[in-house]
Amino acid sequence: MIAAWWRLLAIVLAVLLLTVGAIGGTGWWLAAAARDKAQADLTTERSVSGQLRAGIDDQNRAIKQLGDAQLAAEARGVAAMQQAAAAGKRFDDALRRMDGARVTTCADAMPFVNQMLEDVR
Repeated sequence: MIAAWWRLLAIVLAVLLLTVGAIGGTGWWLAAAARDKAQADLTTERSVSGQLRAGIDDQNRAIKQLGDAQLAAEARGVAAMQQAAAAGKRFDDALRRMDGARVTTCADAMPFVNQMLEDVR
């Protein structure tokens, strides 16, 4: 009788060990599949992240170029304003010199016009 119990107990124990082993193997298989999927997702996300970083770098480079262009344009604008102010001053000085001039003919006006053009130049 004791031998029968040992056999029955050994069979139950073997079935139990096989069941636990199968469940453990299935768990490992599922974990490995989840790990592989996570690694594939990570690779995809790294690729997308790299593309986004490249796009941001391009935008930053374009913004820097626009900033540099704006600074250059502002410098040209300041230079143009200085030149315009100087030209305006020369023109005002030339007009002040011609303030009392009175002529009746074109031939009489030509020396004044030539002088004004020389002064403005």
